[in-house]
Amino acid sequence: MATAAPREFITDVAVTVCRENYKDGSHLKDILKGYNAAEQGSCYHVQGSYQDMEDLFMKLSTLKHVSAISTKHPSPKNDQDKHPVKPVKPVEVDGVIMDYIVQARSKELQRMEERSDVVIETQPSPGSTAHSSKSTRKMLVTFKPRHRRNAPNPVHAHLVRERFVSFYQRIATDLQRKSLPIDPLDHKGLQRRFTQLLLVPEGGSKRTIVTGTFGHIAALEDFLLGQKNASSSSRDKDKRRSPVHTSTACATDSRSPVTSPARSVQPDAEEELCAICMDTIEDSQRKTLRCKHVFCRECLRTAFDYKPVCPTCGEVYGTLKGTQPEGGSMDVSTNRSSLPGYERHGTIVIRYNIPSGIQSKEHPSPGSSYEGASRTAYLPDSPEGSEVLALLQRAFHQRLVFTVGRSSTSGRDNLVTWNDIHHKTSTHGGPTCYGYPDPDYLNRVKDELKAKGIQ
Repeated sequence: MATAAPREFITDVAVTVCRENYKDGSHLKDILKGYNAAEQGSCYHVQGSYQDMEDLFMKLSTLKHVSAISTKHPSPKNDQDKHPVKPVKPVEVDGVIMDYIVQARSKELQRMEERSDVVIETQPSPGSTAHSSKSTRKMLVTFKPRHRRNAPNPVHAHLVRERFVSFYQRIATDLQRKSLPIDPLDHKGLQRRFTQLLLVPEGGSKRTIVTGTFGHIAALEDFLLGQKNASSSSRDKDKRRSPVHTSTACATDSRSPVTSPARSVQPDAEEELCAICMDTIEDSQRKTLRCKHVFCRECLRTAFDYKPVCPTCGEVYGTLKGTQPEGGSMDVSTNRSSLPGYERHGTIVIRYNIPSGIQSKEHPSPGSSYEGASRTAYLPDSPEGSEVLALLQRAFHQRLVFTVGRSSTSGRDNLVTWNDIHHKTSTHGGPTCYGYPDPDYLNRVKDELKAKGIQ
């Protein structure tokens, strides 16, 4: 595949646009001119990349539709039957990660549905049985057009599917799971305080599996440590005052994590909260970033030790290091053949090789083996192509080009996959075949690299 892992799910997007559905046929035709639309009967058929089709839908949304009930033209059903839109395949995901998304990132899912008129649903995967452990449980995510008065266009579901996959992969890359000594009786209060974490009891013991980003888990650990210290201090005072009541005081402390004297439960509405620890930011600990987001200085330092990006908006500060396995190579050569759209220039050939190995603590399954990968990518040997090559080389040395995870095509785990930086692995075929011509590709990949602090 030619793209980062999230884009591997959909290799082609096909769109059928019927004239009968739009009042302004001439305007519709003008819009479709830029998309190499093939006119067949009463419909136009368009194929292209995800970005191209999303751009097309934005333009089509500005046109007035004809009511499906009052239309006087023949139904385009026959044309659609001849060129049906490919059905939207469900996506199998990790059950724990999906639980986390529903718990902490549900607003993003709602926005995807509202903007595209598509319903996102989850259900247990047929491969998961009642005996599957929580750590191996799988879920199926499905994408269905919402039924409205006008017939819904199923292509919207294809686009939402790809947007969801990209969203899911970004979250899964940053998530960690850690077992902490938390009594299940304390879950409700802690979950209300740390809304960006998922807390799940661990098999009948007084321990809990916590899922979330490094910064948020560190904030929870800091809170628990502060509570423990406050509890110890309270017990010491009780011993000095009245040894008879020590056990009662201890029991009260151990069951009241969210009312610990170390931190307040409900800060004043006007007090500013740190998005990492969810506590009031003291003036002496206030740290404002270039992007204007504010945090506790110590919380931010801990978060930056893990990943130097703003925990709120993702802006990069310093040098971002990825999880690409060590020991790979990036070899570059050139040849005289040209790429479509760059006929005056030769071709830059990039050959990546990431050997198989053992996962480290930064990977999904530390200690387990992973399967390596070899990939070949192409750039025009032009000034802008050379600029992108230099940026890709920096990304490779910062271990940002690849990661270890699940293959979006085979569904297999513990493989080396692309990591959100698009590559062209074909010289021809256009965007739908991950090749050229694609006049906007170099600008797009520079934007993706800029998002990782490489520019």
